[in-house]
Amino acid sequence: MSNPPFLCSAPIKYQYANFSSHSYKNTGKGSLKLQLINQRSDFSFALFTGGLTSPKLIAVSNKVSFINPKAPVYPRLAQGKTWDETTVTWTSGYDISEAEPFVEWGTKGGKQKKTPAGTLTFERNTMCGAPARTAGWRDPGYIHTSFLKELWPNREYTYKLGHKLFNGTTIWSKTYQFKASPYPGQNSVQRVVIFGDMGKAEADGSNEYNNFQPGSLNTTKQIIRDLKDIDIVFHIGDTCYASGYISQWDQFTAQIEPIASTVPYMTASGNHERDWPGSGSFYGTLDSGGECGVPSQTLFFVPSENREKFWYSTDYGMFRFCVANTELDWRKGSEQYKFIEECLASVDRQKQPWLIFLAHRVLGYSSAGFYAKEGSFEEPMGREDLQSLWQKYKVDIAMYGHVHNYERTCPVYQNVCTNKEKNNYKGSLNGTIHLVVGGGGAALAEFAPINTTWSIFKDLDYGFVKLTAFNHSNLLLEYKKSSDGKVYDSFSVSRDYRDILACAVDNCSSTTLAT
Repeated sequence: MSNPPFLCSAPIKYQYANFSSHSYKNTGKGSLKLQLINQRSDFSFALFTGGLTSPKLIAVSNKVSFINPKAPVYPRLAQGKTWDETTVTWTSGYDISEAEPFVEWGTKGGKQKKTPAGTLTFERNTMCGAPARTAGWRDPGYIHTSFLKELWPNREYTYKLGHKLFNGTTIWSKTYQFKASPYPGQNSVQRVVIFGDMGKAEADGSNEYNNFQPGSLNTTKQIIRDLKDIDIVFHIGDTCYASGYISQWDQFTAQIEPIASTVPYMTASGNHERDWPGSGSFYGTLDSGGECGVPSQTLFFVPSENREKFWYSTDYGMFRFCVANTELDWRKGSEQYKFIEECLASVDRQKQPWLIFLAHRVLGYSSAGFYAKEGSFEEPMGREDLQSLWQKYKVDIAMYGHVHNYERTCPVYQNVCTNKEKNNYKGSLNGTIHLVVGGGGAALAEFAPINTTWSIFKDLDYGFVKLTAFNHSNLLLEYKKSSDGKVYDSFSVSRDYRDILACAVDNCSSTTLAT
């Protein structure tokens, strides 16, 4: 990560003058191409000498304007608080004093209706420190969320974003479409993509501050290519890596728009969204760049009771997902621990057999070098408090980001493999399979030079995982590299309901001799 710039404010992005014209230093002539996205303002290009440390302004271009810089952009779908609800969140330059936001939507080819949207924003004084509160600050515009309710399961819908001005005219976005979620327990093919730590990158080759997410574009492109075979996406923390440079959130939401406008794009809280000293975060690092969770909690909807806490459960057909917030206390006795147990305990495993735990930091198992140095192979205090819950409620898979690589364990409990199979599991797992899926795009993290008995597969590369539930008895997990979209690791689970009910270590139900 680079230091804050020695400028009064942070540029959106920058290129060196010899980036595409290598003789610039000698001739003073050259050309550059920069891709612009709508960020609710005019753009100018400034030429500096002296680099980032001693910049001297030489010239400023004319202003470049969008036809309507306030137009609604970057829609982001998410699961609502009930199975038949989808939320649409987007960004615009229109405050409620100028226009009324709404979504016009309906079944594909059918009658359309209008649903109003709520409007939020955040200000500089809600940031916790620099650079978010100083050089990195930029007005985020207005964030609108509309709740589309009573959806028919699996039905295809179209929608477009609207702002009705008080002079009677309406500003429209283009038309998008999505497919409504299946009914909880519905027996149909359901496909889920999960990864962490993607961030954003510039397609035109420009630089940004905190510019260390080289794999981000490849991951985004591969998911877009496979989008027709994806139903929902989970990005489990370290979403944008703006780290205090607020303009980067626009860059990120623009990058993921083809995905997030089509399928629910569910997020989790990571250290680069939340952590800041004295802000209530469990860790006192500077990783959020002073944001202390405010942008991520405002820009992305999650079905939590309190978005500041950002832990939640969501159902998708045969899946139950319990999403934790590792940046707030999860230990036994905490409010979050109670939530995790309630989420795991309340699922009907006959109807939703696939129970998945998601979190940003590794609360389970990882062979990352920095964890090995601590002697923990996990986030300290992670599985010590939570593994009893995973075992008691028979969690199938736990996935994490934070460590920028891919790793898969055996079904494991208390550091011991509970199943000797490695790829084709049949019957009871007797433990939980843990995966690190933090290779979404940020700079890779080395493995420790030690092979543990519980680690089955490691890959130091960028990638993501895809879960496919074919029915109540058969599940497939595939790890795909972002560079080519090919499968490099996989496993399957085949079992019946009685295998879920079966007794294993520390999860046997009480019985009686009474008849």
